[in-house]
Amino acid sequence: MSADKAPEIVLALEVDDPALADRLTALLGNVAGLRLAGPGEQATATVVARDPRVSPADIALTQRELDVLALMAEGASNKMIARRLGISVHTVKFHVGSLLDKLDATGRTDAVAHAARRGVIEL
Repeated sequence: MSADKAPEIVLALEVDDPALADRLTALLGNVAGLRLAGPGEQATATVVARDPRVSPADIALTQRELDVLALMAEGASNKMIARRLGISVHTVKFHVGSLLDKLDATGRTDAVAHAARRGVIEL
């Protein structure tokens, strides 16, 4: 890269509304120094559009589930979560399962992503 050329920003869009995603793609597609990420491509930044109809209050999580979710977001294993919270690994597994159900997630990473998109946690 030459000294006078600005680094390229690769932007990923995580937008549930297809019309909004198309509009953003059209608006941002021709911005100098910005390129939209392709599927599965690592991005420099991500734009996330939350569904305004879903608020954190719509997801009824217990305080313990929020504690477990926060540690999951840090990448903690079930064993690490159990130690940090002073509960059994079995109880952690129960809370993780409950979180997956409540957040309609397919796995731990998906649960954290859903929670962040819905404003339940901040990353």
